[in-house]
Amino acid sequence: MSGWQAIRRVSLSLLMGGALFASGPADMRFPADHRQLKTTLSFEDMTALLKSAEKPGLITVSEEGRSAGGRPIFLVRLNRGGAKARCRVFFYAQQHGNEVSGKDALLYMVRSIAEHPERLPEDVDLYLMPMVNPDGAVANQRRNDAKADLNRDHLLQSQPEIQAFYRVARRVLPHLAADCHEFTRDGEDYVRIGEDHVRRAWERWPIITLDACNHPLIPASLKIEGLRVVETAAPVLAKAGHPYARYTVGGPAPEEEIRPSTPEVDDGRNGLGSHGAVSFIIEAGVRRSAKDPQADLGIRVDAYLTLFQHLLGTPESRARIFELSEKARREPLPPFIATNTFWGNVDGKVGLVKMSDPASGQVLEIPTANLMLDLVVKSSVPTPKAYVIEARAAKIFRPLLEHHGLVFRELAAAERLKAERCRLVRWEAPYDELYQRYENRTIVARDAAVEREFPAGTLVVALDQPLARRAIQVLEPCLLYGLYSYAEFRALALPDGALPVQRLP
Repeated sequence: MSGWQAIRRVSLSLLMGGALFASGPADMRFPADHRQLKTTLSFEDMTALLKSAEKPGLITVSEEGRSAGGRPIFLVRLNRGGAKARCRVFFYAQQHGNEVSGKDALLYMVRSIAEHPERLPEDVDLYLMPMVNPDGAVANQRRNDAKADLNRDHLLQSQPEIQAFYRVARRVLPHLAADCHEFTRDGEDYVRIGEDHVRRAWERWPIITLDACNHPLIPASLKIEGLRVVETAAPVLAKAGHPYARYTVGGPAPEEEIRPSTPEVDDGRNGLGSHGAVSFIIEAGVRRSAKDPQADLGIRVDAYLTLFQHLLGTPESRARIFELSEKARREPLPPFIATNTFWGNVDGKVGLVKMSDPASGQVLEIPTANLMLDLVVKSSVPTPKAYVIEARAAKIFRPLLEHHGLVFRELAAAERLKAERCRLVRWEAPYDELYQRYENRTIVARDAAVEREFPAGTLVVALDQPLARRAIQVLEPCLLYGLYSYAEFRALALPDGALPVQRLP
């Protein structure tokens, strides 16, 4: 049995060996057997636990920033191999404050390793951020105290929590990463009219789900490895007794479209994939309309711990992920940038979607052609060698570039550069019901490249830098979902639609 195969047996060993924390506010709410957990650990519980867990040479806890509400954001590092720990892993949770099981599972992981250091492989340098959004956790709400959805702030990085998150990400440069969330199993969309015209409440079937990064600019090798891990998780979760599926969004089969999560960059999964990690999103299923939605919290935590074990894998799989990640960070940019993508079903394949019928206890397998698993590129543009940010917009762009860790130079004197100007043709605000497209789409046209004089104060962002892929995702003006989806950047368009970022071909 490997070190991480042992983590699911933590309950027995802790019961035999006694609790790690002999006193403190977490004791009553942190049972030795994680499967008995009924109440999520609060911000105060977590803080007390982490302070008690520090062990020189094994566990260190650092404060990496403060939330919008002034609360500390903690990072836990677990390392017993020193320089041998080459594979850097970053698991983080509770970007949404009311999604709790991932955080609780990470805290049980800390407790397990503190009690039994041998459960941490010597080749793993493990970083955990259990509570990215302490404001939301305290208020039991999705957003932080600034009313921001942190998992939709990875492009603007306007919030202090996400700024701290990326400071850590750039310092650590993880090879493997996972973003921990929860989804609603019993949403209103799943109340259906049956063949007998009786309303039937179906549920999403999985308890735990997993999906990999999918943005077109992320090197294909990382996405292929991620999908391999997603597929091979199925027998592991089945053996543990947890219903498992690839994470998808959408409505119930067979009528509604079902697809993987967004292929855009404005979330943690694709954000860290763009930094060269084999990056995942995990979502555990919650019955939010239940009398006590946390009645099965211990089961969700157990499913999370099983999936963490699978992600960490074996020495061989970790070595493969290390090599793939390091190679991806050296891979040259592609010649074209996909600017408009959507999920489709090539050839109209019929797939099976599992759903639960709580009334009968049956698992339903619904055939549907609306399972959209193929990412289709609708339009693309040639990759430029640099972006030029006009001096008139430098003030708003400079902090954005700095938050992303992008290298840029500011013109000290006027320079003549051959550049393509881009114009905002229109902004499509509503959700597109026909094509199932998110709101705030921007339609942009490119003009022919001409030589222009750019004044002092102009910013130039070259794409011969380590974070070139991130620079494209942030600055490319032709993206269907880019900066100009946001009002403060859309307001920078001139009356003729000219945008402040030009492309150097």
